[in-house]
Amino acid sequence: MSEKYKVFEPDAPYFTTLTLVEWLPLFAETEFANIMTGSIQHCIANKGLLLFAYCIMPSHVHLIVQSPVHPLGSTFRDLKKYTSSQIIDRIQKDEKYSDYSIAFQKKAATIKRNKYMKVWLDGYHPEIIFSTRFFFQKLNYIHNNPVVAGLVEQAEDYYYSSARNYAGLEAPLEILFESLPFTRF
Repeated sequence: MSEKYKVFEPDAPYFTTLTLVEWLPLFAETEFANIMTGSIQHCIANKGLLLFAYCIMPSHVHLIVQSPVHPLGSTFRDLKKYTSSQIIDRIQKDEKYSDYSIAFQKKAATIKRNKYMKVWLDGYHPEIIFSTRFFFQKLNYIHNNPVVAGLVEQAEDYYYSSARNYAGLEAPLEILFESLPFTRF
């Protein structure tokens, strides 16, 4: 396993990415994006997760987070486990999502530890925020991701992005402006 993407400083902020199997565009559907935002809100309220930036793309999620209370790995393990169960429950209730169900079942069949469905790719790809410059590089990357993907023309037009928070617009998640990680450097 690569040493490049591990949490070595538990109290530091990290840029992370969670990816759906096969890069399926499940979060293009509002109800599934809302499952993700609800899960992130739960981690903020109950696990002490600090959120500085986010973008829920159709097939993946980028976050800049810090977890001073619980290990970041266990927080993401719980988040992925919960969202998986919620997503699976929802897709099984509606025939229009059968393609997702089939893809999740096929992926699970290739892995011994998954008995039924696999929703997420393994890991969360943590990269430590080691400087102000790196923070802003990742922040700009997150906010411009929907623009580069052709989903919107302006970053703040993408509802499931903290670009809206930084622009002072209504957004689905609250971020911490007063303790942004770059103030540490």
